[in-house]
Amino acid sequence: MLPLIYLVVRTFDAGGDIWDLLFRQRIGTVLLRTILLVVTVTGASIFLAVPIAWLTTRTDLPLRRVWVVLSALPLVIPSYVAGFIVIAALGPRGMLQQALDGPFGIDRLPDIHGFVGALLTLTFLSFPYVVLTVRAALLRIDPALEESSRILGRGNWTTFFSVTLPMLRPGIAAGGLLVALYTLSDFGAVSLLRYETFTWAIFIQYESALDRTLGAGMSLSLVILALAIVGLELFSRGRARYYSSTTSISRPTSTIRLGRWKWPALALCGIHVAVSLVAPMSVLVYWVVRGISAGEPFNLVWTAVGNSVYVAALAATATVIAALPVAALSVRYPGVFSGFLERLSYIGFALPGIAIALSLVFFGARYAPPLYQTTGFLLLAYVVLYLSPALGAVRTSLLQISPRIEEAARGLGNSPLRAFSSVTLPVARPGLMAGWALVFLLVMKELPATLILSPIGFNTLATSIWSNASEAFFARAALPALLLIAASAVPLAFLMLRERR
Repeated sequence: MLPLIYLVVRTFDAGGDIWDLLFRQRIGTVLLRTILLVVTVTGASIFLAVPIAWLTTRTDLPLRRVWVVLSALPLVIPSYVAGFIVIAALGPRGMLQQALDGPFGIDRLPDIHGFVGALLTLTFLSFPYVVLTVRAALLRIDPALEESSRILGRGNWTTFFSVTLPMLRPGIAAGGLLVALYTLSDFGAVSLLRYETFTWAIFIQYESALDRTLGAGMSLSLVILALAIVGLELFSRGRARYYSSTTSISRPTSTIRLGRWKWPALALCGIHVAVSLVAPMSVLVYWVVRGISAGEPFNLVWTAVGNSVYVAALAATATVIAALPVAALSVRYPGVFSGFLERLSYIGFALPGIAIALSLVFFGARYAPPLYQTTGFLLLAYVVLYLSPALGAVRTSLLQISPRIEEAARGLGNSPLRAFSSVTLPVARPGLMAGWALVFLLVMKELPATLILSPIGFNTLATSIWSNASEAFFARAALPALLLIAASAVPLAFLMLRERR
């Protein structure tokens, strides 16, 4: 609640004048533009992600775990780097135009700035949220449900739409919520592509104005919008149950043979990966090669690599541990208190990182000076920022576990804590791993909180990229960006290889 308290204090210090500023016509226009971008990016991400998640869990798609790792890696591309890449590659005078100029005589492409550019960039950056949460849900569905549907004469497609897809609603909703909140809080892509959203307006207020009251008031409005989105996700859950009525032991699902559809499925995965990962990496490699040919000095930032992996692993572990009790209360003991805790957990992910960082500076400098600018305080910031991605993945897995399994363990003399730790947690492992992977990838690229709250001299790959890109040294920024993707791929691949089929 620290960010919320900080924003309330800063906002109401201005008295009644803040309401006159917030209810101006321009603020309403920016709000509508923000909502339009959130809705379209969320819908497009779900449309792209659900087929990938299903193909990599239910079918005999070749190298399916490799496709999962590759489809998740766009999460580690910072949005400001993605914005630079889109402009450099698809801009009116970008790399694509230069390639088409010779053979086709095209001297200018349509302007990529604005809504279309922001939609494409944010969609291909954020659809992995849905891939990971839906995969975690698919791995927890009782295969007997789908097998019963097929025994009754329904084909694979009918079974998917009538049995599997309704069971995936919590996973889709959790992933869609993360996409919506990520789009709501993004600054890098929308600012570079010149599509004005609420977050861009907040950053302008924080950075250009001596009085940050309006920025705090707009951030508080952003919290209200985020809570409205969370409320929609809560409404979408309904009162349905997503676990089997039996207490049968979970077993591997039967693999669906793609047959002649194998090549179209491979083409679909290849297009996803080519657009969201290969194309950005190709631009980064081009910048590195161009810099080397121009005599640009490069320093391999191995210390930054180690710092990034170290702090991301710690933050992911701490965040999953923090999300467990909130998810357990929400699923097993729904009520006013657990619902309040769950909604509160999503605030940090919806706010701009600079608002979270400044609220923690306010707290640390006044009330916890010994903790300020320590690694522990930085980890606290990461937990506040990324509790909701872990919570969504863990909650989805817990929803699909019958409480009767825990009741049986309790009946055998186990305490509630022992029953939860020895029975529920092992079964919920796909959700825990998905949540850990999500937070790890997000922390690897996090910038505002790291810049403001990290210990003195503590550099990460994200800060290295930012320091070079902000000075227009794109070739120097490209190398740590490639290292960021490579360093994130290793632990993610390890998790996917350990995942059960």
